[in-house]
Amino acid sequence: MLSFASVPAPSRAYWYCQALGWTLYAGFNLVLFSAFGRFSLDSVAITVAIVLPIAALTHALRYCIRARDWASLSPLPLLGRLLVTNLVLSVLSQVIIWALIYWVVRPAPDGQPHGWGQFVGYVLNVNFILWLWEGFYFGWHYLGRYKQAEVDKWKLAAAVREAEMRTLKAQINPHFMFNGLNNIRALVMEDPARARHMITHLSDLLRYSIQLNSTEQVPLRRELEIVEHYLALEAIQLEERLHYCLDVDPAALDVAIPPMTLQLLVENAIKHGLAPRPAGGTIQLTAQLNDSNTLHITVRNTGHYAPASSHPGVGVRNARERLALLFGPAAHLHLANDPHTPDTVVAHLQLPVRGEVRSEK
Repeated sequence: MLSFASVPAPSRAYWYCQALGWTLYAGFNLVLFSAFGRFSLDSVAITVAIVLPIAALTHALRYCIRARDWASLSPLPLLGRLLVTNLVLSVLSQVIIWALIYWVVRPAPDGQPHGWGQFVGYVLNVNFILWLWEGFYFGWHYLGRYKQAEVDKWKLAAAVREAEMRTLKAQINPHFMFNGLNNIRALVMEDPARARHMITHLSDLLRYSIQLNSTEQVPLRRELEIVEHYLALEAIQLEERLHYCLDVDPAALDVAIPPMTLQLLVENAIKHGLAPRPAGGTIQLTAQLNDSNTLHITVRNTGHYAPASSHPGVGVRNARERLALLFGPAAHLHLANDPHTPDTVVAHLQLPVRGEVRSEK
């Protein structure tokens, strides 16, 4: 709970609302004086004597609300406090106002307030004004708190989304690194020169993976460079068992895609399709940007996809989760056997094109 001294200073919007509201209230009082034919300098002075104490008391009430943190109370405790506070302030305001009118303004006898009935009537009037002021004040406060809660909600969602993305990437990178190191291990003793060649390709791939670990999307052309590095790396091991071709629409080269996505599809095509076959096979990668501003990437490879008996593994599952986080239902990754070509697996990736591609840092 704050002390009165530690209550934050009012905002500019608060002062604007106070000035506007009490100016309108003063104008309303002057209109009433004019309507009853009693408009004079005394009526102006009386209006000032009425408005200034009530405005000062509402400002003090603002400090009480903030210091006691009444805005966080549930409705019933808050209403109980306001009932007592408004009664006290209403009576206090009339004591101050009547004192100012009698001893400072000193109007003609017919312009002076008198009698307990009139005093009670003015108390009820000020009580109503205080409830009106508090309605505006708490309404403004709750609206601001609701907006801040929405902002915090979106910030939290963004933080969770970023954490999920980093987790998924952290799972993909070790999988790729261990696969490359296993390839190198098989050649270290047999052919050191070729092993050094593989290490060069692997270092380029790992550098790409590490540098883009905090990047959500990269241009397709950059991802294709990594795919070519990876294919060259695998070609050293598979030799004539690996045949591949890349057919990419030049208009699609600047489209943004999640990093390591194509590399994953090509790696799966080799690991599950070509590598187990003594004769190897072929990989065909095509990328087209259609008229509806959607990128279609297809990876076709020799092999057989048996979803009922095989598990897609962490790579494909993470790729789908990353696509869902970045693009929602507008993107999908589908793996299936080609119904028209035997012993052929097709991986189809569809991505929406959104804005310009950010340059890498």
